[in-house]
Amino acid sequence: MTNKKVLELKNIAKHFGDIIAVDRLSISAINEGEFVTFLGPSGCGKTTLLRMIGGFYYPTEGEVIMHGKSINDISPDRRKTSMVFQNYALFPHMTVFGNISYGLKLRKLSKEKIKTKVKNILKIVQLEGLEERKPTELSGGQQQRVALARSIVIEPEIILLDEPLSNLDANLRVTMRQEIRKIQKSLHLTTIFVTHDQEEAMSMSDRIIVMNEGRIEQIGTPTEIYEKPATLFVARFIGYINLIKGRIESIREDTYTVRTPIGTLINISSGLKGMKEGDDVMLVIRPESATAEKKPTGVQKNSFAEEILDATYIGSIVRYNIHIKGIEEPFIVDVSNPEGKGIFSRGENIVVHVPEKFHCIKQ
Repeated sequence: MTNKKVLELKNIAKHFGDIIAVDRLSISAINEGEFVTFLGPSGCGKTTLLRMIGGFYYPTEGEVIMHGKSINDISPDRRKTSMVFQNYALFPHMTVFGNISYGLKLRKLSKEKIKTKVKNILKIVQLEGLEERKPTELSGGQQQRVALARSIVIEPEIILLDEPLSNLDANLRVTMRQEIRKIQKSLHLTTIFVTHDQEEAMSMSDRIIVMNEGRIEQIGTPTEIYEKPATLFVARFIGYINLIKGRIESIREDTYTVRTPIGTLINISSGLKGMKEGDDVMLVIRPESATAEKKPTGVQKNSFAEEILDATYIGSIVRYNIHIKGIEEPFIVDVSNPEGKGIFSRGENIVVHVPEKFHCIKQ
């Protein structure tokens, strides 16, 4: 992946009457060959933003910039972008070949060139031999591949994907994630993907742009978004989380002492750099980073004897809700390999250990 900038958004806003769908947000760079995901709940503005990039909506304010030039006034068919819609928008009366070749015919390519390009793209999306079938004769996954092929074959500079997996069943969604990412990497396609599914975003993206109420909450790699959420919204939106209020009591080199309602916790993470004594913080502790034991192995810091409220078996893990004095919400701990380790029962007393490297959000 290069660092060549392809797209930039400057103070983009979109209003529908009194409704502000996108609220003056900016993205400094989407780079060539990068897979970027707009992630957020329904109504956060992610699809509206995608449609402004594609030219289907005109911005109320701001500029969509490709290669340093504003493309606000350029119609969708003249932009070097291509969009895969949520419902695929395939022509039901056309064959697979007809659907994929449609954009090439509009560009007045020769029949021979069209045939060659369609043949090549059919091989890439693994649809060889299905050229004469109609969309109704295809499975959901095959229809999705046709829509993807139709967008790719015209060789856009940016491909825009608007929740293209939402109509597929769970197992096929996982397969198609892998297929799309494989195709994107092999063709070095600059890709913008829209989803509300955190797992989709985490598994496919180079960078994730988390949106909420028309604004950007955080931009980062999947690892950064998950392990170091910048806001409480991001922390709560991405996976399960334990949030505990605290105050930094002392700092000694890289060791931070944090006073909390459940006791004083020690943090040796450099992730707290920039914070100072007396700062109010929110501790962010992922369920899989904490541990639950019947008997602790040796003396451990950040450990508490508590009671199991309930246990939920989820195959590869067991999820415990644990009562910890001082906090209202149950503390969640995920333990892997439950068959090998055994499962604690409701009401059983155990020891919870919080890692000495946890993330904090300044309040």
